[in-house]
Amino acid sequence: MRSKHVIVTSICLLLIAGMNPSVTASTLKEKLDSLFVIASTGDVRFSEMVEPAKDSIAAMGEQVVPHLVDKFTTKSARERWTIIHILQRIGTPAVPCLVEALTRTDGLVVQRVCWALGDVGDSSAVEPLVAVCLHDRWQVRDQAVGALGKIGDVRAADAVHSALDDSVGQVRKAAAVACGKLGIGRAVQRLVHVLGDDFYGARLTAAESLVKLDTPIVTGVLADSLDSPNRLVGDLACSILGQYGTDEALTILMSQAESTDPERRAHAAVAVIAADPDDTCGYHELLFEREQDSLVLLKMKSALSAASHE
Repeated sequence: MRSKHVIVTSICLLLIAGMNPSVTASTLKEKLDSLFVIASTGDVRFSEMVEPAKDSIAAMGEQVVPHLVDKFTTKSARERWTIIHILQRIGTPAVPCLVEALTRTDGLVVQRVCWALGDVGDSSAVEPLVAVCLHDRWQVRDQAVGALGKIGDVRAADAVHSALDDSVGQVRKAAAVACGKLGIGRAVQRLVHVLGDDFYGARLTAAESLVKLDTPIVTGVLADSLDSPNRLVGDLACSILGQYGTDEALTILMSQAESTDPERRAHAAVAVIAADPDDTCGYHELLFEREQDSLVLLKMKSALSAASHE
């Protein structure tokens, strides 16, 4: 008895068999819709049929892309992911149709097309994506910037850098991530500023991206920013310096561990412990000797315990 996989593959091949350039749009759509029901099913009984159905749709090539784009209006997350998976399998041939879809008036469709272009990863989509980075719908800007980061082409650097100043936190987060992926060195100053962003997602991703950039340059900018009136900047700067763990970074952190602000001392001391859990520099004893605040001491002990377990 043949397996479900073999059976569905046979069915899929029959559906696309005999297709030729003269096939009507309605026939193509009917075949696509039939396969898509299988490809996007969540029924465990038909789980073996899902991947062959996706492969069969992808085998139809770029001619099915406009119909797949039409399906981006779906409210089903499973169907959205199915579309993305199929477009990934079609790959570069899907890009021209997807780029054309960026001009559609439905912002929901446009944002999902941006997402698809990022996952396909073809550099020919860079300039069209840059063009929609100023779209009125923030979700489109978010997905466009994110896609540019995934593609990784430096031609997107200006658009990504500018997006760090977007009015919406989610877009600033996408821009911070993309800066790290693209290695935009000139974004260091702006990323350090984003460490104090109102949106925690932008703050944390800015910190993650800074670690990927030139260590000496970032260290210098962080050192100059420790006294920022926005305390979040200095606190996250301590965390980044701890991740570096260089002699210069540890020296800066030890100076911050003498701050009059107990929260800053805590951040600095915890970063030192995380950077040097075995105390090869001999800083631990000094930190514990001079600290008088019980809450700071508790955080330091907790950091030491966590470091020892790791």
